[in-house]
Amino acid sequence: MTKSTRSPDAERGDQADIQAVSRVSQILSLFDPSTPLVTANMVAERLDLNRTTAYRYCTSLVAAGLLERNAEGGYVPGGLLLQLGAFAIGHRRVVNLAPRHMRALSRATQTSVVLSLWGLTGPVVSRVEEDTSTIVLVSVRVGSHLPMDTAQSKIFLAYHADQLAVERLMANLPAQTRHELRTEVDHVRAVGHCSAMSTPGVVAVAAPVFDEYGICATLAIVGPDNTLSMSDDAPELRVVVDTARALTNELGGHYGPDDTD
Repeated sequence: MTKSTRSPDAERGDQADIQAVSRVSQILSLFDPSTPLVTANMVAERLDLNRTTAYRYCTSLVAAGLLERNAEGGYVPGGLLLQLGAFAIGHRRVVNLAPRHMRALSRATQTSVVLSLWGLTGPVVSRVEEDTSTIVLVSVRVGSHLPMDTAQSKIFLAYHADQLAVERLMANLPAQTRHELRTEVDHVRAVGHCSAMSTPGVVAVAAPVFDEYGICATLAIVGPDNTLSMSDDAPELRVVVDTARALTNELGGHYGPDDTD
């Protein structure tokens, strides 16, 4: 039996390929609802690259169809990236099954209902059902990346299958913030839901949704703090939990919080 060995040049080539893939991921992660366009200068500045390297990456991504160059010389998501995004969302059964439940929940609570999926570093708003019957309408933009102090984030952190990845994510936070967030996440595990006011004057009440593989989404209602309570015995909370449980059952999942009841 002969033993094959890889040359140092081949090993270096593999490392360069991995680094390139990682860099592409970092560039594409710059896009969010508040950053629909990037420039080579922006890529260079935010990723600590020289401008020539940033421009070369952007040009290569245009050639691959992942980015497109607009008339002003900036870069926007390309056709292939949009196609892959639509394909991924289309294959998330929860996105297809949730609207009926969300509409009923919105009518029952007279609030906007938000469905969030886990993105690269936190929840991403994937669907919103608005209640237009009220004078004051609180809503969230589809595609918004939710920060760690939101109710939806705490739900995901509590039930995420990869708790080591959760710890790595939380390690980037200041020590005091990290300690407080861990305490709040432990409370979510104990009660199975979360209410929070991450935006002044706006309350979100959230519960997890599970498919056969584990948590796949969060379902939340959002409204003004003078109409929506954060109390554990609020009637709106029970409706949110019952809706999340019903959606979980339709997905063929097991509703995790029931294990702590």
